Amino acid sequence: MKVVILAGGLGTRLREETEYRPKPMVEIGGLPIIWHIMKGFGNFGVNDFVIAAGYRGEVIRDYFLNFRGRSQDFTVNLSTGDVKYFPSDAFEVDWSVTVADTGKDTMTGGRVKRATRYVDGRFMVTYGDGLADVDIGRLLKFHDAHGRLATVTTTRPSTRFGVLDVGESGIVERFREKPQTDGHVNAGFFVFEPEVLEYLSEDCVLEQEPLERLAADRQLVAFEHTGFWQPMDTFREFQMLNQMWDSGNAPWKLWS
Repeated sequence: MKVVILAGGLGTRLREETEYRPKPMVEIGGLPIIWHIMKGFGNFGVNDFVIAAGYRGEVIRDYFLNFRGRSQDFTVNLSTGDVKYFPSDAFEVDWSVTVADTGKDTMTGGRVKRATRYVDGRFMVTYGDGLADVDIGRLLKFHDAHGRLATVTTTRPSTRFGVLDVGESGIVERFREKPQTDGHVNAGFFVFEPEVLEYLSEDCVLEQEPLERLAADRQLVAFEHTGFWQPMDTFREFQMLNQMWDSGNAPWKLWS
C-alpha cells in the first residue's frame, strides 16, 4: 500500500523556517519532519511513499536523490565514481519514494488527485507537517472492518489557553490548564479506497467538498486517536517538537 504525503504547501505561518525550503523539510532533531513521519509508517511495515511536492519541491527531490550520501558514511572513487556506503542503524530504511510535482499553488485535493497517478488500489494520505503516535495497524484493521470508502483519523486536541469555570458571583470555581476540546478534529492519516478518486477534482480542497460529499454519502468513518498528535504550524510548535526530541521524550518515536 502506498502513502501519499501532502508536502507542497507554502507554510506561511512558519516563515522563519520555510523561506527557502518546504515545511516538510524543516528539521526536528536534525532530520526533516517528513523523515519522522515516514519512519512512523515504516514501523508498521508501510514503506511505499508518494510525496506530493509543490513549493520548493526541488529541496525534497535533492534530499531523496542524495539520501544515502547525506545520511551515511561513504567512500567514493573519484576516478570511477563508484561509491561504497557504510551501514548506519539510524538510516537503514527500506523505503520506496516517488516524488511527484503536483504544482506550486494546487489545493490539497488536487495534490492527491495528481499524485495518485502513481497509486494502484487502496492508499493512505497524510500531511507532511505533523507528528503522531497513530497505530497504523489498528487504523487499517478498522478500515477493513467498516467496509466504507474512506477513513479519517480524528483527535481531540488541547486548547492553547487555560479554561476557567466562573460562578455567578465571579468566583473562579475551577481552573483547567489547556484542557481537551469537546469536538473532534481531522488529524490526517486517511485510508482511501480507489473509488474516492471519483470525489476529487484537479482544483478541489480535500477537506471541503470531497470529504463533505463522502460524509453525505455515509462513506466516511472516523477512527478516533487518543494518543499524541501535534501539527507544526508555528515557530513555537517547531521549538516544542525539537525540545521533545532533544529531551528523549518524543511520543511519535515508535521505532527502536
